[in-house]
Amino acid sequence: MSPEPQREDVLVFHMGEYPAEIPRDRRYCWNHMWCLPDAAGKGVHRFGFTAYAVRLLRDVYFLEWYSEPGDVWESRQEIGAIESSKAESALYAPMAGKVIRFNERLLDDPAWINVANYGEGWLFELAGDASETMTAEQYIQYLAEAWPKAQRLIKGQL
Repeated sequence: MSPEPQREDVLVFHMGEYPAEIPRDRRYCWNHMWCLPDAAGKGVHRFGFTAYAVRLLRDVYFLEWYSEPGDVWESRQEIGAIESSKAESALYAPMAGKVIRFNERLLDDPAWINVANYGEGWLFELAGDASETMTAEQYIQYLAEAWPKAQRLIKGQL
């Protein structure tokens, strides 16, 4: 699949007939989270699920974190769990850093992930070095390489 620019500020990755918008104002992680870099320069970044991840998960109805603000995460450390109509999955830290805060709104109603994943459905804020995250263009390439395997998994062939 190739990216199809919809607007100058957004790239689109087509998951079959479903478009996944990838805003250019963010960075992206190996685990399908977006990273909104800290504009104030303090190294605190906001994270959430990409449209690609939300489409695969479908309706999220449970979210749990295994730590608290102030804890330090290692990259790829198991940090929580999520359940949706399509999957139950562990969640992993997209990078190393100190947890600043979680989006408390999601603990009461994780459906915000489904309806506003790039806005009010953000997951947490983490202080750390986000230099290993990908640009929107790099993330689109990452998706293009991973999509054939994801399709087989979705269809139960793996």
